[in-house]
Amino acid sequence: MAHQLALFNHKGGVSKTTTCFNLGWILAEQGHRVILVDADPQCNLSGLILGFTGQGDFEDFYTTETNRNIRAGLAPAFESQPREVEGIDCVPVEGCDGLFLLPGHIGLSEYEVTLGIAQELSATLQTLQNLPGSVSHLLQRTADKHNADYILIDMNPSLSSINQNLLMTSDFFIVPASPDYFSLMAMESLANVLPRWHAWSTRAQASETLEGATYPYPKKTPKLLGTVIQKYRPRRGAPTIGFQKWIDDISAKVQARLFPALQPLHMALDQSTYESIQGLWPSLCLSQIADFNTLIAKSQDSNTPVFALSDDQLRSAGTVLQAEKRKRAEFHQDFADLASKIDQLAHSASCSPSV
Repeated sequence: MAHQLALFNHKGGVSKTTTCFNLGWILAEQGHRVILVDADPQCNLSGLILGFTGQGDFEDFYTTETNRNIRAGLAPAFESQPREVEGIDCVPVEGCDGLFLLPGHIGLSEYEVTLGIAQELSATLQTLQNLPGSVSHLLQRTADKHNADYILIDMNPSLSSINQNLLMTSDFFIVPASPDYFSLMAMESLANVLPRWHAWSTRAQASETLEGATYPYPKKTPKLLGTVIQKYRPRRGAPTIGFQKWIDDISAKVQARLFPALQPLHMALDQSTYESIQGLWPSLCLSQIADFNTLIAKSQDSNTPVFALSDDQLRSAGTVLQAEKRKRAEFHQDFADLASKIDQLAHSASCSPSV
């Protein structure tokens, strides 16, 4: 069964979409089969990969590829259609074998209220019993269809019912962050929010109604793999003093608040597992990735990760080209190291006795 990994932070502007795309590409490059799930109604991941530039592109896609998006996949459950939720025929990502996109849909947000009601009342209203487990069912059936090893979920920056469901039915999660005050406060907030989500999920797993549903709510407890801190300016290969202070403060908050809040709930890995990755404990920072600067625009124009840009796609010459090629190599190494850490942690957790 595929590892389901959510990228979640209810603070926006922390490069969740970029991280999801780049990480998925590298995992596929390393030999895994990966599905990228665009669960954000803004559909930035879909637009990035498919090269869409406006509303018309999305409308054309939804018209010609009627069943090829996450909303269409969930429609049988949420709209009581006389057919079962089945795996989606994902879009192969051009230029990367083994990488697939499950496109998003702006209409996914229309299911928010219904899912929220279902997650609170499905034990008493049997007409809603199939909804809490339908999202996980769709993703796993899609992974089975493509023989995937990883499902990476790009989530919107909110505390919505869909995000609650996606996170709590995942195997693992990563918290992307940027070195600033708001990401620091987000770690404090998550230390309060995630235990409440865990309490709801525990009740859902114990519900006989949900257990007997057409799409049973899965018995899972997602585990924190760590944080990824991005968008800082480097100097001589390291963050400047100002950015380093925020990085240190975020790591300290994770160590003092987030990890202690999650550990008793089994929403974190064993300390020894984190310690098996050099430099991961006690900060739980999987990677520090500098600002892409001008390379991000070239990446978006080419629908390609920064580290996969060709020399022609860099569109530079002379010393500028040489500098960009060095940065390209650095970013490739950063994401290759991140992917290797994630794969090692996921493998170690899967081999450990279930809790």
